[in-house]
Amino acid sequence: MWKLRSARISYLLCRLSQIKVSEAQIKHHRFCHSQVSSVLPPPSNLQHQQTQCDPPHTAVPRNYIGENVSRKDKNKYLYTTLLELNDSKEAVYGALDAWVAWEQNFPIASLKTILISLEKDQQWHRVVQVIKWMLSKGQGMTMGTYGQLIRALDMDHRVEEAQKFWEIKIGSDLHSVPWQLCHLMISVYYRNNMLQDLVKLFKGLEAFDRKPRDKSIIQKVANAYEVLGLVKEKERVLEKYNHLFTETGPTKRHKRNSFEAKKHVHPTKEKRHQKQSRKASSEEKYKSEQKDPKLDIGHI
Repeated sequence: MWKLRSARISYLLCRLSQIKVSEAQIKHHRFCHSQVSSVLPPPSNLQHQQTQCDPPHTAVPRNYIGENVSRKDKNKYLYTTLLELNDSKEAVYGALDAWVAWEQNFPIASLKTILISLEKDQQWHRVVQVIKWMLSKGQGMTMGTYGQLIRALDMDHRVEEAQKFWEIKIGSDLHSVPWQLCHLMISVYYRNNMLQDLVKLFKGLEAFDRKPRDKSIIQKVANAYEVLGLVKEKERVLEKYNHLFTETGPTKRHKRNSFEAKKHVHPTKEKRHQKQSRKASSEEKYKSEQKDPKLDIGHI
């Protein structure tokens, strides 16, 4: 009988010790995750996974991981991390991969904010690395991002790379490239004394009957023709686009924008006018019904 009781007591003591150990493991696991999430959230694909060493009942709930980190703090953390990293492509790409690993959707807006901050601090090399990493992920493939990369490459004294990127991604489709981007590349050529490439680009735009809207573009092209000794071409360009230097009114683009603004600026006034007209017509109809003897109650 004493042997049976001692067996039961030992079994209960063993179970009690297991419960205490499991509770300690859960507390320790939650503490570790709260410390990690306060610095940088762990990858999302590991959020619900468990290692072989973790007991099955020690899974950390979702609200313990990265919930107390705001978007502003995450952006600030990545920005400071990028500034402190060594000038290594692998280090920068690794930091960016770890930073976006917890995100359900690619944080393109946050990266744009970080790029603007890097540009303000003239961290052009980091801007190039971040944009190239984005493009390698298939994200940010827009004309705005392309222009941002070309400008950063130029400011980072890598104009040959900027020219190569232009020719591969943009220069083969001059009939639809925005003038803002064309002006940027003309300015890059002009600033780096690449006048032959500048003239070639402008002739390509003219071949598609693209009409510049900014006189500074024409001035750069005319100066390039003059330096190259092509005086007749300079005179031709200045004469053809003389209206840009003498015109003081709004351009065609501004007229179109003003027309669209007039068309869409006061939709509430139009609705109010329609309501007033309907109200006036209903009042007239009511008065005419009152005067109609067929509708008078005395004649029914």
